[in-house]
Amino acid sequence: MTAQWQEPPVAGPAVRSSRRGPVRRLVVGSRPGPPATVTDLTAALGAATRRGAGPVPVDRVDVEEATAAAARGYVAGSAPDPMSTATRMGAAAAAMTALDLPPGTTAPVSWDGFGALIPVLSGSPGAGASVVAAALADALQLAGRCVLLVDAADPARSGLAAAAEVEGPWTSELTPDLALRFSWRGQALLTRLESTLPVITPGMVPPPPQWLPELDPLHVTVVDVGHDGWRAAANPLAGPGGWLRLGTPAQRPLLVVRPTRPSLRHAEQVLARLEPWVGAGAAVNPYQLVVVGAKRWPPGVAGAAGRRLEPMTETAVFLPHDDEVQVAGVTAELLPHRLLDAVAPLLTRWNLLPGTTVGVRRRLR
Repeated sequence: MTAQWQEPPVAGPAVRSSRRGPVRRLVVGSRPGPPATVTDLTAALGAATRRGAGPVPVDRVDVEEATAAAARGYVAGSAPDPMSTATRMGAAAAAMTALDLPPGTTAPVSWDGFGALIPVLSGSPGAGASVVAAALADALQLAGRCVLLVDAADPARSGLAAAAEVEGPWTSELTPDLALRFSWRGQALLTRLESTLPVITPGMVPPPPQWLPELDPLHVTVVDVGHDGWRAAANPLAGPGGWLRLGTPAQRPLLVVRPTRPSLRHAEQVLARLEPWVGAGAAVNPYQLVVVGAKRWPPGVAGAAGRRLEPMTETAVFLPHDDEVQVAGVTAELLPHRLLDAVAPLLTRWNLLPGTTVGVRRRLR
């Protein structure tokens, strides 16, 4: 079934007009009767997404995003067949879900091969999780550690889109529309998603085992979870939330916030959404709170933390404001030493860095 815009005739009593002239109506396929509405188009695209997924159930968020992306592409002229686009997106989400369907909500997964695993979760929109992930990877690689930096975000909205000087030549195809590309950021291996589809929905993010390269020994894996902490915490059994699955050896998730009351309120709701999964033994809570853009709590801000977040505020790690990073974001250059020095004590406390590396930067060869 195809959809096309059709202009109504300019005369006749059945034509509804407005101040802007005749109203364009949407006709879906050759269905008889009155022209279809936008609601009809949305329903048709949602059905196409589910058809593409087949017997594998897809999350409502994935259906909504696939529907919106297909409709946007059609209106913009970049996707003349919106039904086909929606079907392909549904198939991609189903393929990723089917790769790692868990046997049960309380069955722990194995993180063997990843080294020390550090998922970085955003507590609020624009909190700076990508900056924190890059700072951790840079500090570790400067200390001679073999590091994998995973960028699980939609490429169009990734904070690490410019983190490599050049795109690496190595790819791992997952479906005809999804692949992983491996590039170098200094001496750290950066892995990100590539797709021919208009957007990457949460359900289209590959499960953790698919990101593991043939790299031995791999000392540390740092993951920029992306996709908004609120969405990632909604389902730690699949998609980007899969990095929060309970497993062995235990990972060390970080929760990133800004030094503002709204950011802390957002982060509290992320923890509230994750709480039932933690209680069921399917997920782990963040180990550490990281505050981006300050050296300490501004007066009155820490008091806005709710009961779940409040215990983490006392041991928060602070990344100071940096004008260069504020303007340019994460680029191919290693982050300024003041940001690396801010995360070094945390990595040292976790025995991932020797204590003598604090404040020391070595030139990469």
